[in-house]
Amino acid sequence: MDTIKTYIEMLKEYKWQIALPAVAGLLLTTFLIFSQPAKSDQTGLPDLPQTEQTSNSSELIEETSTEVSEEPSQLVVDVKGAVTEPGIYYLDAGSRVNDAVEAAGGLTSQADPKSINLAQKLSDEAVVYVASKDENISVVASTTASSAMSQEEKNTNLVNLNTATEADLQTISGIGAKRAADIIAYREANGGFKSVDDLNNVSGIGDKTMESIRPYVTVE
Repeated sequence: MDTIKTYIEMLKEYKWQIALPAVAGLLLTTFLIFSQPAKSDQTGLPDLPQTEQTSNSSELIEETSTEVSEEPSQLVVDVKGAVTEPGIYYLDAGSRVNDAVEAAGGLTSQADPKSINLAQKLSDEAVVYVASKDENISVVASTTASSAMSQEEKNTNLVNLNTATEADLQTISGIGAKRAADIIAYREANGGFKSVDDLNNVSGIGDKTMESIRPYVTVE
C-alpha cells in the first residue's frame, strides 16, 4: 500500500516531464501524416500540364509534316519539239515554261516562239511542246502547257517507225543511238512494223520504255 502511494506521489511530481514528450510525439506523428499527401500532390501537379503540352506539340508536328508532304517540291516535265535537247526534266515547284525551255538548252533556230507561252506556270507531268516555224501554230494556254493542236496536226508530229531514220528516232525521249539502230535493224529484218506493239520485240525495249515512247510513234 505504501508503495502505491509512493508511485502516485512520483507521478504527480513528474507529470509534466512525462506529458511533454508524449504530446510532442503526438504532434510529430500528426504532422507527418498530413504533410505526406500534400507533398505528393505538390510533386504531381506540374506533370499533367507537361504531358498535355508534349501531346499538343506532337500533334502540331504531325499536322505540319502532313501539310508539307502534300505539296511536291519537284515537277517532272516533258519538253518536246524545237528545243536543243528534248527530254524529261526535273524542275522546282513553281517553275514556268521558260524554265523548262532553258533546261532543254533553249529554242532552236527553227523554233516558233509564238507557239508557247513562256510565262505560263507549270504543273507536275506537264508537256511543253515547241512548234517549228513551218507548223504555223499560235500560242494557246493550256493546263499541260502544250501548244494547242488539232488531232491531225498531232499525228503529223508522230514518228513513223517504218520510215524513220536514226536521227528521227532519237528525237523521242528515251531512245538513244543504239536503241534507234536496233529499231531499224528489226524493221529491215522483219519487213517493217505491223503495229507499234512490235517494238516489244526489239532488243532493249521493255514494258516501261514501251509505255514512255508509245505516244510519240506510229505505224503507217
